[in-house]
Amino acid sequence: MAKPNQKKKSNPEVKRQQQQAYKQKEQERQRKTMRNLIIGTVAVIVVVVALIVLIPNNKTEGIQTTFDYSQMPVKGDANAPVKIVEFGDFKCPVCKLFNEQIVPKIQADFIDNDTVSMHFANFPFIGPDSTTAALAAESVYHQNNDAFWKYLDEIYTNQKDENTNWATPDYLVQLAENAKLGIDTTKLRQDIDNKTYADQVNAQFKKGQELNIPGTPSIFINGVQYTGDLGDYNAIKAAIEKAQAEAKNQTGSEG
Repeated sequence: MAKPNQKKKSNPEVKRQQQQAYKQKEQERQRKTMRNLIIGTVAVIVVVVALIVLIPNNKTEGIQTTFDYSQMPVKGDANAPVKIVEFGDFKCPVCKLFNEQIVPKIQADFIDNDTVSMHFANFPFIGPDSTTAALAAESVYHQNNDAFWKYLDEIYTNQKDENTNWATPDYLVQLAENAKLGIDTTKLRQDIDNKTYADQVNAQFKKGQELNIPGTPSIFINGVQYTGDLGDYNAIKAAIEKAQAEAKNQTGSEG
């Protein structure tokens, strides 16, 4: 009897090994930025194995790339001169802290005055239900862009331990109903079960791999990878202001 080729691993197994490699590679970096993000808070946070980008040097810029911003959720003016893309995993505890402590400052200083827009790309690496959450978020986005951001906040607010399989279809639909998103939650459930937006989620994950991002959250400012400390808002603000100046100079030279 012929035996199947055992050398070639299935795609799910390859992805599982990739996810595990990301976890093992960045534990210390996660701890370091987690400490920075919780400075000034009264919460006692146990550092768990999650992945964030933090390069231990003084550089604040990495590789440069391009994005199709029209295919991603957008917060703020889509035509803003500076565009930020965040790669995130809904099970990542540092993504939760980044969303709660850093993003509101970016919004107040830049997004609300239409000088910066924020975009989101899925990088589900922590567990199988990371992908389930990504599929749910994509479904909400394709129904209503503004509802996506409200749903993102709802998921992070109700995030559970990353080592448990909590992002189930039932739970994700319940969160959407609780948040009163004004979307069709029956369609949301169907999209999760049918993996309607699997191609989009996989493409975003693959993009992150191609960019060699070390984990989540990872941000790009006008296509340039930010490699500084994601817990240091002043450094992030300086990088955004630099991108603003460069965009202004480019517009002036073109004029």
